[in-house]
Amino acid sequence: MENRLLIRPETERDYERVEQITREAFYNVYRPGCTEHYLVHIMRTHADFVPELAFVLELDGELIGNVMYTKASLLDGAGGEKPVLTFGPVSIAPAFQRRGYGKRLLEASFERAAALGYEAIVIFGDPNNYVGCGFVSCKRHNVCSEPGVFPASMLVKELRPGALDGRLWAYRASSVMELDEAAAQRFDDALPPMEKRVLPSQETFYILSHALLT
Repeated sequence: MENRLLIRPETERDYERVEQITREAFYNVYRPGCTEHYLVHIMRTHADFVPELAFVLELDGELIGNVMYTKASLLDGAGGEKPVLTFGPVSIAPAFQRRGYGKRLLEASFERAAALGYEAIVIFGDPNNYVGCGFVSCKRHNVCSEPGVFPASMLVKELRPGALDGRLWAYRASSVMELDEAAAQRFDDALPPMEKRVLPSQETFYILSHALLT
């Protein structure tokens, strides 16, 4: 019998499980330990959080994944500003990763974001994970982190074709992304212990996150 997949809005009763999945999905991937579950914990009360785009994914009634969005902005050199979105963390429980569930969750959220009138999404991530969902290099849409700086890990997806119109844009993330590392550590310390390890994926992330396009 085919598994039953359900993508639905997050509710308050999901919060603890979502944070647990996020912790398990990211622990030791980019650094020893992780802070993504703390970001999830504080994001919901931030002014830039978009609750209409907080979704969870259930498989046969078991919650196995989630995605959350915040508002961000693109600034041009003439004082113009375009509201955009960023998502993250997007998490799938480790036992269910690499099966296409994350892509299905994201595609459902893209459809809803477009219906809400948003025109573009900007993220930082591994291109291998996102080009299949329609993301391209930030440089293709002339989106920079600062003038002349195009990070290899900064990716853009237009929800409305032509929305970014070729002008030079500078990306500005929500302030919720400026995490208090000490607070994040205290939050993690209060949870059941997980072993912090140094893994090869952390060096891969370091290289990618510091690479620039020319």
